[in-house]
Amino acid sequence: MEHPPPPPPPGPPPLTAASGPSKKKLYQAIAAGKTPVEGDHAEARLLLSQRESSFRKDLQWMLFNKYVPSLIQDGPQCGLVALWMAGHLLQPPLSVSVETVVQTAMDRGYTAQGEMFSASDMAMLAEEVCGCRAELLSGGMSGDNSTAVLKHLADGQPVLIPYDEDFNHEPCQRTGHRAHWAVASGVLLGLDQDSVSREHTQPDPTLPWLLLPQDSPSCPCPTVGAREAYILAKQGKSLRYQLWSLDKVAQSNAQLREIDPQRAGDSTQYVVPKGGVEVGLAGQVVLVHTGGQTK
Repeated sequence: MEHPPPPPPPGPPPLTAASGPSKKKLYQAIAAGKTPVEGDHAEARLLLSQRESSFRKDLQWMLFNKYVPSLIQDGPQCGLVALWMAGHLLQPPLSVSVETVVQTAMDRGYTAQGEMFSASDMAMLAEEVCGCRAELLSGGMSGDNSTAVLKHLADGQPVLIPYDEDFNHEPCQRTGHRAHWAVASGVLLGLDQDSVSREHTQPDPTLPWLLLPQDSPSCPCPTVGAREAYILAKQGKSLRYQLWSLDKVAQSNAQLREIDPQRAGDSTQYVVPKGGVEVGLAGQVVLVHTGGQTK
């Protein structure tokens, strides 16, 4: 009597869409294995070429940027990841891991889950883990503070900025319910024609309408009188640079007033300063001085 043939071996499990955590780990793996971009302007140049039609043709555009690497955050670590990215512009670059940054913040009582609702705490943490001077700028990102931010970026130094993050990572206004941190590492300035000395600039090799500063410490920063200004920033939910209007970022930064009620009521412990998110974040940024190590 013949026996029936054995059943075929089971096939591979069906492919399923990546869930939230596994998808996050995938992006983290991609970021970890991503080859660093060559030069400060390559990634920014690609972004500008895609948006070329949105820039006024009657202005002279000038780009300043210092490349920072990407890192995808694991949980609510946006501020700590932004600080880690900023640390790569130190001289010499920051050599500690993001895990060390997170642990230091927890040890100092600045955070419970990785969140950072205090720009003042962020400045103190930056000084400790980076060994540099960190300047807390308050009173908003307009007027004299706008000039200070633009000059700091044009000098090749990063700025840590809290803002409300929209679903496409752009700044929005949600009264702080989507509070997030980014690191700005560059600035795009729209200037009056012939207002920039060609002695200190050079045309971009692929975008003829764009000027780049020459590699010279004497290159003056034409931030005063800029007609339009955009910042180049990275944050912990994307591998790519973002280009944001300075005015839009300033408006988002100024209206951070309260923690998301859903987050406040989810029984998770967070470190929120006395006076809440408005006291901790609204109208505040942190200027990281890369050349002024204190260690």
